[in-house]
Amino acid sequence: MYLKIFRALFLSCILGLVSFKGVMAQEDHRDALELNLQQAEELFLKKNLSLLASQYNIDNAKAAVITAKLFDNPQFSIENILYNPQTKKFFDMSHDGGQFGGSIAQLFQTAGKRNKNIQLAKLNVQEAEYGFFDLMRTLRYTLRSDFYKIYYQEQSAKVYQQEINSLSKTLTVFQQQYLKGNIAQKEVLRIQSQLYSLQAELNELRDAIDDVQSEFKLLIRADPKMDVRPQFEFKLDGKSVLTATPYAKLLEAANTNRYDLKSARLAVDYSNLNLRLQKAMAIPDVNVSLTYDKQGSFVRNYNGLGISIPLPLFNRNQGAIKQAKIAIESSKTGLQQQQDQIESDLDNSYQSAFRLEKLYNSFDPKFKGDFTHLIEEVSKNYEKRNISLLEFLDFYDSYKTNTLQLNQLQLNRINSLEQLNFVTGTPFFNQ
Repeated sequence: MYLKIFRALFLSCILGLVSFKGVMAQEDHRDALELNLQQAEELFLKKNLSLLASQYNIDNAKAAVITAKLFDNPQFSIENILYNPQTKKFFDMSHDGGQFGGSIAQLFQTAGKRNKNIQLAKLNVQEAEYGFFDLMRTLRYTLRSDFYKIYYQEQSAKVYQQEINSLSKTLTVFQQQYLKGNIAQKEVLRIQSQLYSLQAELNELRDAIDDVQSEFKLLIRADPKMDVRPQFEFKLDGKSVLTATPYAKLLEAANTNRYDLKSARLAVDYSNLNLRLQKAMAIPDVNVSLTYDKQGSFVRNYNGLGISIPLPLFNRNQGAIKQAKIAIESSKTGLQQQQDQIESDLDNSYQSAFRLEKLYNSFDPKFKGDFTHLIEEVSKNYEKRNISLLEFLDFYDSYKTNTLQLNQLQLNRINSLEQLNFVTGTPFFNQ
């Protein structure tokens, strides 16, 4: 009788494994979006709203260049007599008694102020462009990291679901046998406890997957009601990726291609140019005017040429010049801080990637297959009653734990390479 019971249990485990894909297909009623990493990046570049908004910043900065190139408008004024007490007329426009005058004036900026403002506006365009590309670097890193995370978390969820399906069928058989008095209640409770624990862990994992899915779909503007299913194949088994790229080359790439570093350098150039502009602002501008007066001057039909220049006796733009000098020192400090941060981040990321590569390559490539084969042998021994139920569950739990750890290790290794791409601003390592 016991032999029949254990055969039934073993059969239920096998059926749970075989029916795993069918069960998953039934449970997954949401539409799925299957795409590889290249397709995801194409959607990201076309649809991401943050990138589109950043592009508007570039257009806005370019419009400011147009404004900086414009000259000051001339000023025109005209004056007419309101009331002539001699002729007793309002707005007297007569030839003999009428009086009116007019002038036109044009401001001419000196010391190259206009050109300096144009140059500053062009630097602002560069700053907006650097901000756009740095935003793209950051969002692309998030996109790729989320892609890999979703893939490996889904692989881990399959392991959980596989064991849950198997234990659910085993629990059904145990409950039936318990009602018949063939097994003790503690065996049923042991299975129930294991099953509930797995279901709780899977639920937490599903919550984590949903969070990443939500962020990923927002980056590519996918339908929120769809589930993303990354298509990916791990190709790093036994490869020493870092040895192909010297550390010095990575550092050089970071110093050359990081747009936030370019922006920090640009801030120094902007501050230097702004100091030149503020010194130029201390030099007075010239206002040239032409004046006509019909008969209000010492001669009739007076024509005059005027030049006005403010005298820089008190305000020589001293405060703005001092601020500009302080801004130069501040921008230089910011540039040095940015360079130090990049070197620190690169060293940290490189060491982490190196350790993960060494750890992963130390694993026997056949380990996963051998461990899966071991579980199959354990199932056969359980059927033959060579091992107890608790031993069988312990072996199965060990299989789950090792599979999850392997998935996490693969994810960590790929993320470490993506981190190097992010820190250097260069796609050295692509899967």
